Amino acid sequence: MLGSAWQARSRNRVGIVQMGIKAVENFNTDFELDSVSEELLHSLLRSDVFAGQVATQPGVPPDCQWEFSGMLFQPVPWSVNTKFGMPQEYEKYLQDKENYVVLNVPPNYMFQAKIFRPSRLCAIFQRKDSGTNAT
Repeated sequence: MLGSAWQARSRNRVGIVQMGIKAVENFNTDFELDSVSEELLHSLLRSDVFAGQVATQPGVPPDCQWEFSGMLFQPVPWSVNTKFGMPQEYEKYLQDKENYVVLNVPPNYMFQAKIFRPSRLCAIFQRKDSGTNAT
């Protein structure tokens, strides 16, 4: 009797496990920040303390100074067109690891700036001595 009850429960669980993954074809990456929130977030990201933390990230070239480039983007789900979790126009910064670092904006910075939508942002930092201009 105990065995038949276990088999019945096992059959019910099989239906729960059989779920598919749905691919995201299009994801709207547009967002707008109010001027006060944007200004506060930019000041937090431009602080010397945070720039020092950027330099300690794994994979960042040693002995470099970094500054916030002013570029923010919303991370996107993986798709055939967005394999790196970002809009395609920002992938060039991810590839240029000597001159740029792409980081998630810390949640406490988002909270301090009162940014709740989008719930996540990424920031691009530029090497101070790279001689390149952010676009």
